[in-house]
Amino acid sequence: MKPSSRIIKVSLSAMLAGASAITVATPLLMMGVAPVFAATLSRVDVRGNQRVSADTVRSYLGIQTGQSFSTDDVDAATKALFNTGLFADVKVTQSGSALVVTVVEQAVVAQPIFQGNKKIKDKDLAGRVQLQPRSPFSQSAMDADVETIRDAYRAIGRSDVAVAAETMDAGDGRVNVVFNITEGDRTKINSVAFSGNDAVSDTRLRSVIETKPSNILSRFLRDDVYSDDKLRADEDKLRQYYFNRGYADFRVISGAGEFDTAANAYNVAFTVEEGARYNFGDIGIDSTVEGVDTAQLTGLISTKKGKVYSARDVEKTLIAISERLASQGFAFAQVTPRGDRNFTDNTISITYTIDQGPRVYIERIEIRGNDRTRDYVIRREFDVSEGDAFNQFVIQKARKRLEALGYFGRVNISSVPGSEADRVVIVVDVEDQSTGDIGIGAGYAVGGIDAGVQIEGSISERNFLGRGQFLKLAVGGSRASRTYTVSFTEPYLLGSRISGGFDFQRATNEYKAGSGNGSGYDTATQSAVVRFGLPITDALNAQLAYNYTSETYTCKIVSLTCTGNSQIDKQINAGDWTKSSISAALTYSTLDSRTNPRSGLFARVGVEYAGVGGDARFIKTTATASYFHLLSEEFDVVAVATGAAGNISETSKGGILNSDLFRSSTQMIRGFDSNGIGPYDRVAGQHVGGDTYFKATAEVQFPLPLIPESFGLRGALFADSATIYGNDLGGALVGTNMKWRASAGVGIAWASPFGPLRIDYAIPLVKEPTDKVREFSFGVSTRF
Repeated sequence: MKPSSRIIKVSLSAMLAGASAITVATPLLMMGVAPVFAATLSRVDVRGNQRVSADTVRSYLGIQTGQSFSTDDVDAATKALFNTGLFADVKVTQSGSALVVTVVEQAVVAQPIFQGNKKIKDKDLAGRVQLQPRSPFSQSAMDADVETIRDAYRAIGRSDVAVAAETMDAGDGRVNVVFNITEGDRTKINSVAFSGNDAVSDTRLRSVIETKPSNILSRFLRDDVYSDDKLRADEDKLRQYYFNRGYADFRVISGAGEFDTAANAYNVAFTVEEGARYNFGDIGIDSTVEGVDTAQLTGLISTKKGKVYSARDVEKTLIAISERLASQGFAFAQVTPRGDRNFTDNTISITYTIDQGPRVYIERIEIRGNDRTRDYVIRREFDVSEGDAFNQFVIQKARKRLEALGYFGRVNISSVPGSEADRVVIVVDVEDQSTGDIGIGAGYAVGGIDAGVQIEGSISERNFLGRGQFLKLAVGGSRASRTYTVSFTEPYLLGSRISGGFDFQRATNEYKAGSGNGSGYDTATQSAVVRFGLPITDALNAQLAYNYTSETYTCKIVSLTCTGNSQIDKQINAGDWTKSSISAALTYSTLDSRTNPRSGLFARVGVEYAGVGGDARFIKTTATASYFHLLSEEFDVVAVATGAAGNISETSKGGILNSDLFRSSTQMIRGFDSNGIGPYDRVAGQHVGGDTYFKATAEVQFPLPLIPESFGLRGALFADSATIYGNDLGGALVGTNMKWRASAGVGIAWASPFGPLRIDYAIPLVKEPTDKVREFSFGVSTRF
């Protein structure tokens, strides 16, 4: 090849390479972006910043001076600055070996302002929103806060709320964020309906769940607030209800609320499938763990052959067996119920299988949501602590204990993996609720020395200062009497399950008729009680107390001496009377509810010995029992039978005075006045009490017809009978023999906005000439 030809080809190649370079570079130059190649950073220049320091901007870049960087590093630095939320715009360019960072800072929030809100206070809304004073403003945060405010209003039953947000310049790069709120009307629940329930009525099922149809009381009760979370909780309540009543195949097919925009109300509907009702079949225990004696465990079984199937009884048995095994050293034994359905006779045979479970330990117990209740109040309800073997049934027992406290509106316990494979973390989520009570009781006495209105009031706190302590202050009075009471209980004395407490009371009474000349007398009584309680089992509790009482009687005549022959005069002439005693009691309860029981037994037996110092010398025994039985599942009819008895016997002559005897009350027999039956002193003109009493009550409780169950009204038909007799203290007495009184009547129990209210009207059917009648009585208690 000739030299001239070679030169021409080389020149052409160089021209083509140059054209290619120009083709690549020109678009980049036209877009204003210089190509960035790997380089070593010499410095970073920051421009446009006003409040954020240049060093702070550099710290977010992720590229240090003297470090090699590339285009990817610059892109990452730009994203990092945007992600801080401090800047509305960010631009990073390269100038030689330097980077130039140009920023436009976000506005800073001066303050959030709420307009149009009445139902939720400013401070409550301010605590919920993200945009706080001196925080950077962003549109996304403002949009999120709008939704947060809407959620807050939905939670109080105002789904119709409208929220609009805007900013107002406050100068110096600051803005006020203004939330304009139109609260709208309360969102109601038009209906709560059920389908698929053949064995149980809609009325009964509505009493089981928390979601209630709106009524005229809903503004006070706040029980018609719709939420999806409440609906899911209601589904679980329905499952528990059916599972505990034999319907082992029960299912909630669907539960939903349909919102009616025009009516601003929800229509809630549950579709269920009840399935067949089962009884327990054969029950047995099988163990694969060496050393476990199954024969010793059979006494712990709550599920009995022929009894209606109950998931609660199965769970109770699982807990009892698990606890017994743990106490015998089998900490990791795992108890599993294995059911065998027999569809021919609708029975479920249960075999409790004991296997060796995995060795898993509790790493820690994490408590959340207790804004008021102290952590230790929650922790002490667990029979396990950090480092102990994990047992699911023991954890569920703690959940039931926490729910029974009444301190929380919601209790949820879950477990999550710990730091190692054999560790779990127990997470306890609770929600504090109101634990204070204001009580008001009233009645009207017809005739007698204390005729007229009788009232009493109290204020109590069941979770005092979040420590789980109980404190109560009470006062009562009528035309002629006054009573003042202070009570305190520490449920865990010195960290143990033994409770301790005290009661102080002062009572004064004025009697216009009492002595032979009719001059009357006054009494003043001071008493103090120190008491202790010990839970023996979940159903059985023991109580022990020391009691001290001092009584003073004052005669209303100049000589201050009543010379009549009545029993009251003898009490007055005895001077001050002191009683120093010890008492013990056993309480047994299997009630399914403390506030509105439908099944179960409550029983209490007590004895008091007076003679530990003081003037009184006697032994007093009392017993009471109430049994609740659901007569009709479909119509929610409950039968209640109650019996009670008491006796006092002196241990030495003169060891009993009139004030130590039993007296009647409107709780003992309705239709009669307090201290309205029993031995009667004709000189004193009043009943003086007896040394023995018996009472019996039969009652049927039922929903009131034609009244929505959401009103919380229930009716009652009852019959009472009682007798008080026996009195050897002298005086012109009549009615000391055992003569029964009887009454019958109707009552209305109302779960009102002020708490449980009971109104009774009773007519005496069997009475004595000296008896005093009170046909109408009522009492009310409220929670705040």
